[in-house]
Amino acid sequence: MRLYEERLGVPRSWFWFAAMLGVMAAAVLLPFGAVTAAGGCVTVTALAALALRVYGAVRIVVTGGHLVAGSLRFPLSSLGLAEILDAEEAFLWRTRRADVRALMLLRGYVPTALRIEIDDPDCAAPYLYLSTRQPTTLLAVLGFARRSPARGGTEVG
Repeated sequence: MRLYEERLGVPRSWFWFAAMLGVMAAAVLLPFGAVTAAGGCVTVTALAALALRVYGAVRIVVTGGHLVAGSLRFPLSSLGLAEILDAEEAFLWRTRRADVRALMLLRGYVPTALRIEIDDPDCAAPYLYLSTRQPTTLLAVLGFARRSPARGGTEVG
């Protein structure tokens, strides 16, 4: 059962960039004919929009016993303390304070984040950085899932 799910889609305004790339492709291909230019415009616009859609398709999901962030999957028992990062703190943690060993699900267009310490001795990463638009909700759901043995989580004392 999914307790929390968030899709980190790109802002809608970014799709104008896809359209502009298509227009630029059409301008470059115009010397080869209007049909070629129109075909290039449609093709480049579609490919750029698809690339933006794929980039923004990453999800953060909390189930009863796991946190799934993109391709990363952690049991809730291996997660330690979590810290909500506002826009300024999130910027610092993804730039100057960042640890090269950290695991990051980073989307620069999402201003807030959640930093979660990793308590697993098998994992070399000191923390997990998750860009999220709802850090308070994600923190609350993680706390609930970790305290709820009926949902498959572990008892936290």
